[in-house]
Amino acid sequence: MTTRDLVLAALFTAIIIVLGLIPPVTLGFIPVPITAQSMGVMLAGTIIGARRGALAYGLLVLLVAIGLPVLSGGRGGLGILMGPTAGYIAGWIIGAFVVGMIAERFVREGQSTVRQMAGFFIASVIGGIVVVYAIGMPVVSLIAGTPFSKVIMGSLAFLPGDLLKAAIATLAARAVMVGYPLLPQKA
Repeated sequence: MTTRDLVLAALFTAIIIVLGLIPPVTLGFIPVPITAQSMGVMLAGTIIGARRGALAYGLLVLLVAIGLPVLSGGRGGLGILMGPTAGYIAGWIIGAFVVGMIAERFVREGQSTVRQMAGFFIASVIGGIVVVYAIGMPVVSLIAGTPFSKVIMGSLAFLPGDLLKAAIATLAARAVMVGYPLLPQKA
């Protein structure tokens, strides 16, 4: 990992923190708020790649663990990492890695715009939604004591917004790839 990689990861950690300035939307039926920070998973993976994207979120979780109020709504501290949202927060690290891994594998400079955008969108949906939900939902069920089937039904409320976030991340990643490509290429 180079100094450039570390700088890009730290830059994305800052971007994720800024996304947290947008107030969370709480829902009464599930103890997990809707936040813009989940879009950072998609942005980090598609723009700076798997390793750097996961490192950006790892740094964010470290800042949360030491008590800095860097999550949406000014939240931070170990209590957050032990609460119902812990699975989603851990899922962000793995999700950013998966988004980046898929984007690195299937999106190339010189491909058609449609193919690049399809690759970014699919990577964002798989890593930023499927992976994050797969890790977050069981933890909510376990810690909140909510039946898993009810957590799944409650999580459906996040899906339209998360698909919109994937579309926004796709547009941003494509714009960055055209202007200043940062995504590592894997064969």
